[in-house]
Amino acid sequence: MTSSSPIRAIVTGHARGLGAALAEQLLARNVAVLGLSRSRHATLKTRFSAQLEEIELQLADPARVAQWIATDALRNFVSGAQTVLLINNAGMVQPIGPIEGQDAADIAKAVSLNVATPLMLASALSAAAVDANDRRIVHISSGAARNAYPGWSIYCATKAALDHHARAVALDANRALRICSLAPGVIDTDMQAEIRGSGEEQFPMRARFEELKRNGQLSTPEQCAAQLIDYALSDAFGQTPAADIREIAKPA
Repeated sequence: MTSSSPIRAIVTGHARGLGAALAEQLLARNVAVLGLSRSRHATLKTRFSAQLEEIELQLADPARVAQWIATDALRNFVSGAQTVLLINNAGMVQPIGPIEGQDAADIAKAVSLNVATPLMLASALSAAAVDANDRRIVHISSGAARNAYPGWSIYCATKAALDHHARAVALDANRALRICSLAPGVIDTDMQAEIRGSGEEQFPMRARFEELKRNGQLSTPEQCAAQLIDYALSDAFGQTPAADIREIAKPA
């Protein structure tokens, strides 16, 4: 790593959506970024060649993630950093629909991507960055972690798992590690288009998300990323293990 940034960040799912906005804004703040995704970002490497490392990794395959963790790549990336930030952003909303219609392989894929991989990376980062005096972990959560929605049993359950993981880790006696499972609000991404494209028999609340889009009530990935990074790097980060960016960002 050629960058001398005292802060280094790992972002999963950095190739598009919120993950791409997070990676771009961290790089613009002179933070070295390691992007983990099934594909590379189309343009970021050409703009930030010295600060960005990219690993193509099937994050929905825990065996492949474990193999990558077993290499020295993560330890080498965080070596010498004062602050290390992991943003577990990659996730999927499928399978959508009532329990009897869910495919077993789709359930396994969602649980792997939404839960197993974030927990594996959190543990690996905590072990690899033992020399950093400031380790921070952000799980990208959802309002679905705290409110049940029909047709979203898998998504709700997996996001709730991240919330409870953060709550439990926060109880560990480790003052050099801060963690928060952070709901980012409703963002205008491909996932939202996927939600609006689902049938009402699969997701009875689809009309609500169509209305949010129609009324311009979705935040952009760039707006959300700015708020999220500001909070993740603030002194207040980690005081609450499960939070909502919309509450944190409210004016006093």
